[in-house]
Amino acid sequence: MERNRALVRPALRPFLFGLGWLAFALGFIGAFVPILPTTPFLILAGFCFSKSSPKVHDWILELPAFGPMILDWEMNRVIRPKAKVWATGTLTALIWASILFAGLSLPLKLMLGVIWLSVGIFILTRKSR
Repeated sequence: MERNRALVRPALRPFLFGLGWLAFALGFIGAFVPILPTTPFLILAGFCFSKSSPKVHDWILELPAFGPMILDWEMNRVIRPKAKVWATGTLTALIWASILFAGLSLPLKLMLGVIWLSVGIFILTRKSR
């Protein structure tokens, strides 16, 4: 399957390039910090670079730790089982800790619950292989 490498309008490229680096940095940090998920940020970085910089996109796909995960998503819309467990576990821990211990108002708690449910369903309903 051929990857879609169509670039966006030139005016948007610097924005997507910067967003790609921000997402990559957060994904890299998330590989070492248990409270920050890696997978969604790396998928976002791969998307941003595919639209703004083919050279950086190719570089990120060559990284042994992150490239296969990004390529799985780009080619087949697959999230590996280990990444699903890690992402949903981290999401659940952070959201529920915030709901239970942060002293948030009821509307914010409900919003966090909706985010938790929506993102969790999205991750868990993606193919694993």
